[in-house]
Amino acid sequence: MTIAHYERELSWLSFNERVLQEAADPNVPLVERVRFLGIYSNNQDEFYRVRIADVRRKIRILEVSDPQGAALQRTYLNRLHSRIKELTERFEAIYMELIRALARAGVFLVSETQVTEEQTLWIQGYFRQHVLPHVAPFFLGPNHTLIHEIEDDAGYLLVRLSAEGGERFAMIRLPTDKVPRFIELPRGKGRRQRTLILLDNVIRIGMADLFEPVIKYDRAEAWSVKLTRDAEYDLADEIDMSLMERMDSALDQRLSAMPMRLVYDREMPQSVLSMVCQVLAVSERESLSPGGRYHNFKDFISFPGELGRKSLVNRAMPALRSPRFAASRNVFKAIRQHDILLYFPYHDFGHFTEWLRQAAYDLKVERIQISLYRLASDSLVIKSLMDAARSGKRVEVVLELQARFDEQNNLEWARVLTDAGVKVSFGIPDLKVHAKVCLVTRREKGELARYAYFGTGNFHEKTARVYTDFGLFTANAELCHEAAEVFKFIERPYTRFNFKHLWVSPTSQREQIYRHIDREIKNAKAGGKASVRAKINNLVDDGIIAKLYEASQAGVKVDLIVRGMCALRPGIEGVSDRVSIISIVDRFLEHPRLCEFHNGGDRVVYISSADWMTRNLDRRVEVGAPILDPVLKDRISQLLDLQWRDRAKARLIDADQVNTYVPRGNKPKLRSQLKTHEVIAKWDRDLLGDD
Repeated sequence: MTIAHYERELSWLSFNERVLQEAADPNVPLVERVRFLGIYSNNQDEFYRVRIADVRRKIRILEVSDPQGAALQRTYLNRLHSRIKELTERFEAIYMELIRALARAGVFLVSETQVTEEQTLWIQGYFRQHVLPHVAPFFLGPNHTLIHEIEDDAGYLLVRLSAEGGERFAMIRLPTDKVPRFIELPRGKGRRQRTLILLDNVIRIGMADLFEPVIKYDRAEAWSVKLTRDAEYDLADEIDMSLMERMDSALDQRLSAMPMRLVYDREMPQSVLSMVCQVLAVSERESLSPGGRYHNFKDFISFPGELGRKSLVNRAMPALRSPRFAASRNVFKAIRQHDILLYFPYHDFGHFTEWLRQAAYDLKVERIQISLYRLASDSLVIKSLMDAARSGKRVEVVLELQARFDEQNNLEWARVLTDAGVKVSFGIPDLKVHAKVCLVTRREKGELARYAYFGTGNFHEKTARVYTDFGLFTANAELCHEAAEVFKFIERPYTRFNFKHLWVSPTSQREQIYRHIDREIKNAKAGGKASVRAKINNLVDDGIIAKLYEASQAGVKVDLIVRGMCALRPGIEGVSDRVSIISIVDRFLEHPRLCEFHNGGDRVVYISSADWMTRNLDRRVEVGAPILDPVLKDRISQLLDLQWRDRAKARLIDADQVNTYVPRGNKPKLRSQLKTHEVIAKWDRDLLGDD
C-alpha cells in the first residue's frame, strides 16, 4: 500500500502555524506573544526566499520539458498561497488583539496621528539627533529601476511628495541596524503608562526635516513596502577565482534575484502600486501580498520587555553551571575524569567558550580543530581561536561559506581568522560542512592526548541561549581518534575512512540509521520488544520514512518528536499505526537531533548534527556521536519521556497536520521545558552530593 507523503511546504506552513498558536495563547506572557509574531514573520520571509522560490523554479523548468508537471506544480503553488492567505488573516487578527491587550496593560503603540503636541516636539528632536544621520532617501526618476538597490531583509517607506507642478516619489530604508524599531516616548510625571512609537512613524513625523531642504512640496504621504527575493545563487565556475571571490560574486546575485513577494500597505493607491511593481520588476500577480501599515515584523522579535511589569515577559530561567566543570578549575581534567553532557540553554554555553579560552593559552595544548557554520556577531569562539593562533598553536578551522543567510558574515570571519594566522579551509565542493565538532590536542606526560566536543547546534553564544541543544565533551580515545578522522575526511574526501563509532554523512550516517532500524524490525518479528525514538527538526527523507513505515508494520513502536517539517503520515491503519509524532513549540526553540533504539534492552543513543532530510544525509558533512556513559544515556531517555508527557505545549502531528494539542485527559498540565530545568537542576545537585 503506497501512502503519499505530506507535502513538505505545507508541513512547513503547519509548523509556522504552531508558532502563531503561541502568539494567540493567552497563557503566554503578553510581550512574548508579540515576539512570537516576529518569529512567525521571520519564518515566513525565509519560506518565500527558499520554499516558494524552489516551487516557482520548478515551474519554470517544467514549462519547457513537462507542461503537465508544470501545471501540477502551479496548482500546488496556488494551494500554498491559499494557506498563506489564511495564516496571514489570522496573523493580522492576532496583531490587533495584542495591540488592544497591550493597551489594557498600560502599554500603548501609537501612530504619528495619535501623539500629543508635546510628544511630537520630542519625536522631532529624536529624529534629528538619532535618525536623520542614517537616512538617505533616493528619488525615483523616469524609467528608474530599483532592482539593485532594494535589500530583501529591510523595510522601506515609499513616499509621494505632491505639489502643484506634479509629484515625486522617493524610497526610504528603515535604518533598523542603527536605530531601534521601537522608541519609548517620555512619560509625564506620575504616569505609569508606557508609550511606544515605531521608527516608521518617527520618520513620518520627521519627513519635513528630511525633504524640505532639497525639494518643495505641499503634501507628503508614505506607505510601507517590503521585497522578498529568491535566496538561491550560483557559484561562478571560474578557475582563476578563489572560493571567497566566487562567494562574493554569488552574493551579489541576491541584489538582482527574482522577487518572490512584494508586501505593500493595502491603503496604497492602485496607480502607486503599479509604479512600484514597475520599478521593482514585480510582474506576477501572485507575487503581490497586501498587508497592514507595518511590515518587516521580524523586528517584533526584539519588542521591548522592560515595560514595568514582570508579568509581561517570561520568568527568568538562569542557565545552570555544570557541577563536573565547577569541581575542577582545569576543564581538561574535568573531561578526562568523566564524559560531560550539557543541555543548552538549561546549561551555560559558557562552559564551551571557557574550554576554548583555556585551550588558547594552555601551554600543553598544541592543536585546535573546529568546524564552524553559524557564529555570533561578537563571537568568543572566534576570539579564542585567534588568541590560540597568536600563541603559536596550530589552529585549523573548517568554515562553511555557504551557510544560508550567513554567507557574508562567514566571509568576513574567514578574512579575520586568516589575518590572525588561523588555517582556514572551506570544506568539500558541493558538500556543506554542517557538523558540530571541535578537537583539542594536548601533550601530557610526553604523549598526545585528545579531547573532543560533539554537538547538535552551532557554536553560537546568542542562539545557545534560546535553542535547546546537546553538547558532549569526551576524552574517549576512540571517539577522539574518529573526530580527527572527520577532519581528515573533510580535507581528503575521496579517501576511504572507516568510522566504527561515529555516524558521518554522507559516508555512513544513512546506512547506520537503517541498520539500527532493521535490528529493531528483526527483534519485533522475533517477538521481542522493539522501539525507535527520535527527536529531530525535520523529517522529509523518503528512504527514512519508508524504513519507519516498514518498522511500524513489523510491530516496532516508533515515537518521534519533530519540530518542523514532517512528511511522514502517522496513524494510518496497516501502514503507520504504530507511529506517534508530537511537536513542541515553547519559549525555547527545540533544536536537538537524537535517536534511541531499544536494541534488545541494551539501548543505543546517538546525538547528531543531522536532520532526517536527504540533504543532511547525502549532501552534507554531518556527525552523530554515541552516548556511551550509562548515566548520560539514561538521562537522555528520561528527557525524552518528559517531553512525551508534555500536556501544555505538545501538538499531535497526525496524517492531516491540523495542530491539535495533545489531549490532557486526567494527566497534570506538564510543561516540559519548565520541568526540564527543574529536573536538570536536581540531577546537578545530586551529583554534587555524590561527589
